[in-house]
Amino acid sequence: MEKEQAQMSADEKLEANIQKLLSPKGPDGSALQFQSPEAEANYKASIARIADAIRLKEPDRVPVTVLPSMFPFINAGITVEEAMYDYDKCAAAFKAFILEFAPDMHIGAAAPGPGKFYEILDYKLYSWPGHGVAPEHSYQCNEGEYMAAEEYDLLMMDPSFYFRNFYLPRVFGALGGFQMLAPWTSTLEMYGLAFNYVPFALPPVQAAFQALFDAGAEALKWAGAMGGSNGELTTLGFPNILGGFTKAPFDVIGDTLRGTKGIMLDMYRRPEKLLAAMDALVPIMIGMGVGAAQQTGNPLIFIPLHKGADGFISDEQFKKFYWPTLRQVMMGLIGEGCIPFPALEGHWDSRLEVIQDIPKGKTAWMVDQSDIQKAKATLGQNACLIGNVSSSLLNLGTPQDVGDYVKKLIDTVGQGGGLIVGNGAFFDEAKPENVKAMVDTAREYGVY
Repeated sequence: MEKEQAQMSADEKLEANIQKLLSPKGPDGSALQFQSPEAEANYKASIARIADAIRLKEPDRVPVTVLPSMFPFINAGITVEEAMYDYDKCAAAFKAFILEFAPDMHIGAAAPGPGKFYEILDYKLYSWPGHGVAPEHSYQCNEGEYMAAEEYDLLMMDPSFYFRNFYLPRVFGALGGFQMLAPWTSTLEMYGLAFNYVPFALPPVQAAFQALFDAGAEALKWAGAMGGSNGELTTLGFPNILGGFTKAPFDVIGDTLRGTKGIMLDMYRRPEKLLAAMDALVPIMIGMGVGAAQQTGNPLIFIPLHKGADGFISDEQFKKFYWPTLRQVMMGLIGEGCIPFPALEGHWDSRLEVIQDIPKGKTAWMVDQSDIQKAKATLGQNACLIGNVSSSLLNLGTPQDVGDYVKKLIDTVGQGGGLIVGNGAFFDEAKPENVKAMVDTAREYGVY
C-alpha cells in the first residue's frame, strides 16, 4: 500500500484524501455512524462544497465557515481557563457553538490546548490563564531569544540534538536535565559506549523523563476528548478537515528560536547562516505537516504567517528570506496530497503578486486585512480565499452591516468559485447575532 501511495501523483493523492473524508472513521478504524440520514447528507454536501471551492470550481453555493479562537467558550459562559483544564466543558462548549451557528466546516475544539500539560512541563514560551494571564483571557506568547546567534551551526548539524539539548530545556523548565544527554550519534561500538548512558541514571535526567511521561498521559487524555468531540460532530453532519499545522521556516526561527529582534539582526549580520538554516528546516516542516495529516486523516494543513506581512520586512527581503522556503514547504505538502492553509495575518497587499506563484486549485488562504478585491485579482486566480469578515465588524457592527458585507464579498470575490466566506482573523469576542448573520447570509445569498 505504501509503495502504491508513493507512485501516485499529487493530484491522485489529494483526491484519495478527499474521498477518505467522505467515509469518516473513528479512532479504531471503524466507520462512523451518522445520527441521521440528514446529517450524512449535510456532511457529504459540505465536503463536496469545500472541495469544489478549493479546486476553484463553483459549488452549489458559497461555503461558509467560522474560525474562532476563544469565542465558542466565552459564548458558552465559561472562562478560557476552564476550557483549558476541563476537557469535557471544552468539548461541550464547542459542540454548542457548532450547533448554534452550523458552519460548513470547523477546525475543532483544540484551540485552548491542555493547560495541565503546559503546567507539568513548566512551559516558558507562553503565558496562559492561571499562569500569568487572567482566567477569562487567551494565552500570550513570551517573546525572547531562545537560540543564540552562534548556535546556527549546531541547529543545522543535527536539528533533533539541538532541540533536545538546547531549545527544549530553555522553553520547558521541567526538561533541564536533557542538557546532560549525549547525542544519539555517539552510540557506535562497545568502546566507551556505557559512558554515554550514565546521564540516564542521574536525577535531573530521570526527572525530565518522568515529566514527559506525565505530560504524555495528560496529552493523551486531552487528545481523546478532542477526538471524541470531532467524531460526535461528524456524526451530526459537521466536518473538520483540519489535519494539523506547520510553519514557514522564517517564522520558525523568528517566532520561537531567535525571536523578532534576533532574526532582524541576522538578516544583516549573518544572512547566509539564516538562509542555510531555513533550507535545513524545509524538509522538517514538510514532514511535520504531512505526518499530522497522516495521523488525523485530514488534508488541510494550517500555516500561520507572522513575519512576512506588509511593513515587517521589505519587498526584497520577503523575496529573499521569506517566500522561497515557505513555497518549498507548501509544494512539499501539495506533493503529498495535502492542502496548505496559510493565514495572511494583517496586511499582505504588497506580497499578493509574489505569493500567487503556486499551483492552481491546491491551496486555501485565510485573508485578514488585505484588500480582498486585489487578493482575488492576484492570489485568487490560483487559490481559494477564506474570509475576510473582520473581527471589528463582528464585534462592533450590526447584523445588517455583516449581512451587507457578506453579500458584497459574494458578488465580487465569489464569482466563478474560489471563495469560502468566513472571518479573516481568529477572534475571542463578537456579537453572537453578527456571527449568525455571517453564516445565514452566506447560506441564503450565496447560491450559484
